[in-house]
Amino acid sequence: MRTLRTRRATAAALAAALLGTLPACATTDAPAGKATPPAAGSAADDGARPGAPIALDGAVNVRDLGGYRTDKGRHIRPGQAFRADSLGKATKADVKKLSALNLGTVVDFRTPLEVKRDGADRLPAGLKVTSRAVNDLGLYAKTMEAIGSKDPVKQEDMLGGGKAEQLMRDIYRSFATDPDSRRQFAATLRDLAKDRRTPLVFHCTSGKDRTGWVSYLLLRAVGVPARTAEKDYLLSNDFRAKADRETREGLEKSGYMKNPDLLVPLQDVRADYLDAALDQVRRDYGGLDGYLTEGLGLDRSNLAGLRARLVR
Repeated sequence: MRTLRTRRATAAALAAALLGTLPACATTDAPAGKATPPAAGSAADDGARPGAPIALDGAVNVRDLGGYRTDKGRHIRPGQAFRADSLGKATKADVKKLSALNLGTVVDFRTPLEVKRDGADRLPAGLKVTSRAVNDLGLYAKTMEAIGSKDPVKQEDMLGGGKAEQLMRDIYRSFATDPDSRRQFAATLRDLAKDRRTPLVFHCTSGKDRTGWVSYLLLRAVGVPARTAEKDYLLSNDFRAKADRETREGLEKSGYMKNPDLLVPLQDVRADYLDAALDQVRRDYGGLDGYLTEGLGLDRSNLAGLRARLVR
């Protein structure tokens, strides 16, 4: 019985690593081919460059959304809106860096299962999490089931043959079709429009899908061109590359997966995933403007508040 519990716990830990937690062997080196990002608050990190990274030991995909240029030639204010992956493994040094950001709000899009497996956010004293769980269509549970089986045939059946890619596209389409998800996204954008709720950081587990979608919405809502907003979305592949690769290597070495590349579609962000969400938005609301106003229920004052708070 103890051996069975140990195996289940190991499988759950490995699945959590896949979905955003740093694997035990991971370091906090910068993504391959990238310079090491400056620490938050350092002289080099003035927030002026678009998407300036915040270097943490317990998370790999933390960025300031400030610095991006709008189609009117203005810029997003640094130090107001941050995107991140899970903060459940933040170290004491990380908490100190987060404290320096003077955060007013932390929004967590993770489901209860993700929080249970990965751990609650570790934050500066006095700062509480606003939980806004967004449905992942069972992605987390399905991934744990596949990995925990240690069965190459079952894993191929669950994730191979384009199934993983289709699941990701379905999740992105649900950002438009699921009313609960829309409510969570809308509440977060409203918070960003309010002075008393910022600076604000929002995150999920890997900081790439639910977080990536809200980042895209935010940038587009304040006038950042679509191509620029998409580039920010795709940057998660760079920031997560090393940790994700080490996760796959660890699963293969431990005997949990014979073909860990089955996980790549779940670990990646891809333009066609974003396109799936945008296609559903066009189908249901005629375009992004309709999604923001009708789908999310944002009114003129909300959108004006976003621009006033975040654009200079």
